[in-house]
Amino acid sequence: MFEAVEELIGEHADLEKRLADPAVHADQREARRLNKRYAELTPVITAYRAWKQAGEDIETARELAQDDPDFADEVKELELSREELTDRLRLLLVPRDPSDDKDVILEVKAGEGGEESALFAGDLLRMYLRYAERVGWKTEILDANESDLGGYKDVQVAVKTRGTGEPGQGVWARLKYEGGVHRVQRVPATESQGRIHTSAAGVLVTPEAEEVEVEIGPNDLRIDVYRSSGPGGQSVNTTDSAVRITHLPTGIVVSCQNEKSQLQNKEQALRILRSRLLAAAQEEAEREASDARRSQVRTVDRSERIRTYNFPENRISDHRVGFKAYNLDQVLDGELDPVIQACVDADAAAKLAAAG
Repeated sequence: MFEAVEELIGEHADLEKRLADPAVHADQREARRLNKRYAELTPVITAYRAWKQAGEDIETARELAQDDPDFADEVKELELSREELTDRLRLLLVPRDPSDDKDVILEVKAGEGGEESALFAGDLLRMYLRYAERVGWKTEILDANESDLGGYKDVQVAVKTRGTGEPGQGVWARLKYEGGVHRVQRVPATESQGRIHTSAAGVLVTPEAEEVEVEIGPNDLRIDVYRSSGPGGQSVNTTDSAVRITHLPTGIVVSCQNEKSQLQNKEQALRILRSRLLAAAQEEAEREASDARRSQVRTVDRSERIRTYNFPENRISDHRVGFKAYNLDQVLDGELDPVIQACVDADAAAKLAAAG
C-alpha cells in the first residue's frame, strides 16, 4: 500500500508547482480543484515522511544500542511510535467517501406514534440544529410541516460548512451516520396514565448536489402548485404558492410550502430533489460494486432502528456500533460528537480490515 505514496509525492509536488503559477488562478474553478486535491494529499505526504523518518531513527538507535545498552529503551519507544504512524498512514491511504466534503440536506419525518412521534421529530431537529451551532455550521430550514402540538410531521434543513473546512471533514463526513430510524422511549405529553410509550422518527441525510452533478431533463418533471396549509400568514394560506415536484423517471416526489413565493418554493424543492437523485445514483453504483468496494464506501449499516433514546434512564444507545451513554439530555442539547465519533471509528476500523 505504501508504494503508492511515491506516486502521490510526485503528484503533490506537481500541484505545488502549478499552484505557484499565477496563470492557474485565472480560472477560479480549476484553482479550487487543484487546491482541494493539494489539501487532500498533504496529510498523506506529511504522515509518510514522518513514517520514513521514524524508520531511519530506529535503525540509528539500534546501531547505537550495540555500544550503549541505554539506547535499547529508545528503540522500543521509536518502534511503538512507528506502529502508530503506520496505522495512521494506512487509514489515510484507504479510499475515502468522495462526498465527505459535501454539505447535506437533512430530513426528519415523524413515524408511527401520532403526535408523540411528531414531537420527537422536533426534538431531533433541535438536536441537529444545536449540534450544527456547536461545530460552526450554517443551517437553513427549507420546508417544514408542523403538527398541532408544536412538533414536526416532516422537516427539511440544509446544513453547510462555513468557508473551506479540513479535507474529509465536511458536513456529510459527520452526519451521514445519522440516516435511519431513531426510536424514543418515554412518557408522552399526551399520556395521562404515566405509561412509557415507544415511537420513532426517520432521518434521511443526503449530500447536497450541485446543478452540474445531476442532470434533470425538462420533460422529466411534473410540477403542481397548490394552496399552502398549516401555520402561516394570510398570503401563505390564500395563494397557490406551494409546489410539488414529481421526478417522472424515478417517481421521487418533493413538496415545499414554507416560502410565500411560488418561485422560492420551487427552488427549494429542486435543491432537495437534486440531493435525493444524487444519493440514489450513488446507492445504485454501490449496489453494482463488489463487496470489497462496498465495504470501503459504506461500512456502517444505516438502515433500520439505528438508535434508541431512553428518557427514563437518560440513556442513548447506538445499535450499530454498541455505543451507550447516560447523558441523553446533553446529547439532545447538541453534544452529539461522541455518538458520531463512535460510528466514525467503527467505519475506519472496518475500512482498515477490508484493506488488509
